[in-house]
Amino acid sequence: MSRIVHSVVPDIAVEDPEREFTFSDVDFKNLVQLAYEYAGIALSDTKRNLVYTRVSRRLRALRLSSFREYRAYLAENPPERENFVNAISTNLTRFFRESHHFEHFSRHVVTPFLAGTHRSGRFRVWSAGCSTGEEPYTIAAVMRREIGNAKGLDTRILATDIDTDVLRKAAAGEYPAKSLDDIPRQYRDFFQPADRNRNATSVFVTEDIRSLIVFRQLNLMDRWPFQGKFDAIFCRNVMIYSTPPRKRT
Repeated sequence: MSRIVHSVVPDIAVEDPEREFTFSDVDFKNLVQLAYEYAGIALSDTKRNLVYTRVSRRLRALRLSSFREYRAYLAENPPERENFVNAISTNLTRFFRESHHFEHFSRHVVTPFLAGTHRSGRFRVWSAGCSTGEEPYTIAAVMRREIGNAKGLDTRILATDIDTDVLRKAAAGEYPAKSLDDIPRQYRDFFQPADRNRNATSVFVTEDIRSLIVFRQLNLMDRWPFQGKFDAIFCRNVMIYSTPPRKRT
């Protein structure tokens, strides 16, 4: 009769002279498991360097010398979970990213709404992974240009993200001046240089579209908090970090 032997990976960190902190296989697997438990983020073995690089920032901030110490700190200090999730979250975005999505939104969602399909005057859009705000501000610019300041319409955009750091940046509505390069000319009036100075290094989102958006922290793993319906949901490049079972739920 054959005997099944279960091997256990020892929590031994091999010194790597090219790395600042010791980082064992157990460190990596434990942090991957926590990322999935806390935020539903699925990280493959190919993300080892990503985890090391991003979480190293927390070790420096806390003045810890190893990932083993950080794991212990994380277990003993629940508030650190937010910082951990912020560290491993991916926040690649820009204004009018994949512009055909916004063209579709304008033609097949906003236009029918204005044509009277939704006679209540209520219009709701959700940006599920809003990151630093470029997506919801793009949606707002498209809506404002199409809808204008029509009276009697109740239009709102809910912009959510799990990462509280990027939400603060999004709410501030300030971006590098070079961001204008991504914005079509017909929408640039919604993004103004600081102090109206053409040589400014920053641009600000105007109140015209800021007023349409509410930013909120939301973990998609949590209990569903919404009661009303949305006319459009932008969930682009969000579910790619989840496993198939989580996507189905």
